Amino acid sequence: MGSSSPLTRRKRAPTSVLSILLVILCFSASSNAQSTPVFACDVAGNSSLSTYGFCNTALKIEARVADLVGRLTLQEKIGFLVNKANGVTRLGIPTYEWWSEALHGVSYIGPGTHFSGQVPGATTSSNAQSTPVFACDVAGNSSLSTYGFCNTALKIEARVADLVGRLTLQEKIGFLVNKANGVTRLGIPTYEWWSEALHGVSYIGPGTHFSGQVPGATSFPQVILTAASFNVSLFQAIGKVVSTEARAMYNVGLAGLTYWSPNVNIFRDPRWGRGQETPGEDPLLSSKYASGYVKGLQETESSDANRLKVAACCKHYTAYDVDNWKGVERYTFNAVVNQQDMDDTYQPPFKSCVVDGNVASVMCSYNQVNGKPTCADPDLLSGVIRGQWKLNGYIVSDCDSVDVLYKNQHYTKTRRKLQLYLSTQDSSMEIQRSKSGGLGPKDVCTPLNQELAAEAARQGIVLLKNTGSLPLSPTTIKTLAVIGCSNVACAVADVDAATKLAADADATVLVIGADQSIEAESRDRVDLNLPGKQQDLVTQVAKAAKGPVLLVIMSGGGFDVTFAKNDAKIAESYGLVILEKLEALPSLTSFLAVIIQKVPMTNMNMRPDTSNGYPGRTYRFYTGETSKLLHGSSLRLEENHVCRSSECQSLDALGPHCENTVGTAFEVHVKVRNGGDREGIHTVFLFTTPPAVHGSPRKHLLGFEKIRLGKMEEVVVKFKVDVCEDLSVVDEVGKRKIGLGQHLLHVGDLKHSLSIRI
Repeated sequence: MGSSSPLTRRKRAPTSVLSILLVILCFSASSNAQSTPVFACDVAGNSSLSTYGFCNTALKIEARVADLVGRLTLQEKIGFLVNKANGVTRLGIPTYEWWSEALHGVSYIGPGTHFSGQVPGATTSSNAQSTPVFACDVAGNSSLSTYGFCNTALKIEARVADLVGRLTLQEKIGFLVNKANGVTRLGIPTYEWWSEALHGVSYIGPGTHFSGQVPGATSFPQVILTAASFNVSLFQAIGKVVSTEARAMYNVGLAGLTYWSPNVNIFRDPRWGRGQETPGEDPLLSSKYASGYVKGLQETESSDANRLKVAACCKHYTAYDVDNWKGVERYTFNAVVNQQDMDDTYQPPFKSCVVDGNVASVMCSYNQVNGKPTCADPDLLSGVIRGQWKLNGYIVSDCDSVDVLYKNQHYTKTRRKLQLYLSTQDSSMEIQRSKSGGLGPKDVCTPLNQELAAEAARQGIVLLKNTGSLPLSPTTIKTLAVIGCSNVACAVADVDAATKLAADADATVLVIGADQSIEAESRDRVDLNLPGKQQDLVTQVAKAAKGPVLLVIMSGGGFDVTFAKNDAKIAESYGLVILEKLEALPSLTSFLAVIIQKVPMTNMNMRPDTSNGYPGRTYRFYTGETSKLLHGSSLRLEENHVCRSSECQSLDALGPHCENTVGTAFEVHVKVRNGGDREGIHTVFLFTTPPAVHGSPRKHLLGFEKIRLGKMEEVVVKFKVDVCEDLSVVDEVGKRKIGLGQHLLHVGDLKHSLSIRI
């Protein structure tokens, strides 16, 4: 979801070549933020253009347009009929991007506008009301006190019933869009449902605005970085700060109460442009993040779970992780997913949102799953979300999803049939507002909130490699060279100047990576290569550097940095934010690497397929070592159980044999010692490798604990493991099974084999 749907943009597309050419000739259109802008009819830069009639400003505009049209081929004319209009080099006409936004000031939303060092920003004005308007404003209109829905002493069900009974059919219909109509006669103002808060209150979405009162909110790191902290309490703390700032802005009319966040899709393929918005590839971590952030956003001091600070929304349900890859768009993509992958990979974060987080809303996605649009699939919506998980809230579609079903996916032949079908989907909600009336602008972007954002960045830093260069010594490092390309595209790199700086400096920091011109919503990558000349710059600088080289990789998705890993002079830091002190870097932290082969993004299978060489996806299906048997556990079966008389590879993870936790649960104790000379923060991971049954993962995360140790300090970390719950896997038809045989537990380089038998 972005600031505007491409479907909406297509409706606004220019309808004639003549109108397009009129704009090209009447306005100076700069290119994609080039340092030297390029305009049509740049006679000063190319004198030959002066011979063209369309470049003669003395002629009337109609004559200039007619001259230009006469020179264009049919293909060139067609190339003007999209928002990214093609250039015509032979006529000195550059490319032109029609899509720019200026709702309340020149905005970087839309690819036609860019900010830079020359112009870092533009003036913004709020289209929010100076005096906020709320429903049931009894102080401003005493007659509203006679309405039952304004009586806070009544139960929420009674208030809702009273309001629904007073609304006309047309008024009810007016509530079913993101810009909900107001009902003046009942004192109900308009309401904008669409606000965003993936990593802080955002102005993306028309429900939120910044102004002189609140010029900005605390911006936390992108979710992929925060999740790398593996700190569940941090996830919830961030959510709490975001909801406090949201309520503070709501109280002065600058924000709403409903936020379409978090994004808990599995980051299955590092080429996906929106992976930066998610907690990553692991279902357990994504689930912990989902419930933690939702609780932070929603929970109040009240014991009533229905009293919400703000309403969160977990998106995009489900199996959504292709935006625009080699012509395959999210609006028409059919994700073919087997039940096993659905239940053990794609669904867990959403289940955690609903079951553990009590989320107020779930957003269905644009794509289809196994031939059915997710927003029109009764099994996924009524069957799973409401039926199995018992959603206590509402289901919302992504922007224009209903239109997508009809226009793009052709799921129904008429709009009427689509409306009749969708009307059968249950989408009721039950939420209450908590009282946060004392909050205001003073509570937004406070020093404490900014410090929490900085701490999240520190904890999310991932150090991939340290050859002994870190930490830097302030006594030996007197000069430091900081080197990078002038922009992410890095079409040209001044290698000579960079190598000279590196050769003279005691240490060199190289900053490389990507930004949202490379990976973003509606923008997937086609490979994992660093853009432009970045790799060559790194290689040449490393060769010339006098001292150690620190490689800082700034990106949301992964890159192939094998060349740097194999270079002894380079220490790599992935996902590293701006460092406050290079000499204060934390100790080495593990990193779950994504190994991607040349496979299509459209293949949703998680497990490898030896018949066609498909390698599988994510660390969970990496083939690891085995170890000798060290320990065992037995499950007691009832006398007539089928597995007492036949060979079974697995058992159901439900039944009497799983009800006695004394016999099926145990603890894993791991002694961790900080052998360094300074305090360090470390995450201890417990992985498991189940027996090779039901296409089980090669390895998956069982638990994690964040610890802080002083120098030479030692601590015992305890993990509680339940055989039936934690060591079970999902079989081919979506049922949980306990594999019989050897299970391998991993903690770092330590491995412990556990035998489960009957």
